[in-house]
Amino acid sequence: MNQDQAKGKWDQIKGKAKETWGVLTDNDFKKAEGSIEKLYGVIEEKVGDSKEVIRTKLDKLHKETKKGSCCG
Repeated sequence: MNQDQAKGKWDQIKGKAKETWGVLTDNDFKKAEGSIEKLYGVIEEKVGDSKEVIRTKLDKLHKETKKGSCCG
């Protein structure tokens, strides 16, 4: 995966996370520094969901995004 692909995936994750947890800000995503594991921690701290719940929600959103894409 090249840098553009990685950034694209991160942007997709950010968008889906913002939809799911509306309280997340751009600063929260900066704290995560492009790391999904750090993002789990930021969301856990901000909304109180467990990392497992967060992971499950994001995995589900990611799968839905792939189904809806033309080439995924």
